[in-house]
Amino acid sequence: MNIRLEQPKDYREVENLTRESFWNVYRPGCTEHYVLNQYRNNPDFIPELDFVMEEDDKIIGHVMFSKAELELEDGRCFPSWTFGPISIHPDYKRKGYGLKLLQYALEKARELGVGFLCMEGNINFYRHAGFDLACKLNIHYHDEPKDAEVPYFLAQELIPGWLASNGITEATYCPPKGYFVAFEKPEAFEAYEATFPMKPKVFQEGQLPLFCMSCGTPLTRIEDCGTNADGSTNFNYCRNCFKDGNLRNNPPC
Repeated sequence: MNIRLEQPKDYREVENLTRESFWNVYRPGCTEHYVLNQYRNNPDFIPELDFVMEEDDKIIGHVMFSKAELELEDGRCFPSWTFGPISIHPDYKRKGYGLKLLQYALEKARELGVGFLCMEGNINFYRHAGFDLACKLNIHYHDEPKDAEVPYFLAQELIPGWLASNGITEATYCPPKGYFVAFEKPEAFEAYEATFPMKPKVFQEGQLPLFCMSCGTPLTRIEDCGTNADGSTNFNYCRNCFKDGNLRNNPPC
């Protein structure tokens, strides 16, 4: 096993790995590979913390880090960090590779002075790398009530006492905008996605809830979703708001 910095020659292979790793996991299909594709030119991207993992000269894992911000109670923003996507090829999942890659990356981040990380993920996995619920550190998630115990919002002080040393007793975390690029540029994402082999998008147990981006209707089945101009399923809108590639102004929801 070898862990090294990602190189430009790895980009397409790593994006395909990321697509394979996340496909149908959190939503039908995935967008993480496009986030990675676009993030390498984002000023928040940290190239010194962009690692691939190899086994038998094959790339089987990848993780990237990003600059982020904490919004303090007085409205000021304070620099912070996050990471992800972290990807392990499906053939190597549940064998300890993901934890080894993450622990290596966290140590390198600590050496670079990264003091505090917020992220979204499954605590049953990430607790093994030192993460806990962010609310225990009085760090709130931007999209949830401040008194909520958000089970997927996690944090860790890589440098013990980092929050206190910077005078932070409470703050709100907002994910970097670069993570939402697929939703901000849907046509560009679809054009990018078309360069990969077609894979079926399906709803399955354990995915995050989907809602129509127009009216908020829950999307839980293919039959709930809208249709694109070519007749394919659109997973961003419901069937009442989006039909044959057209967004209705006054849908009968």
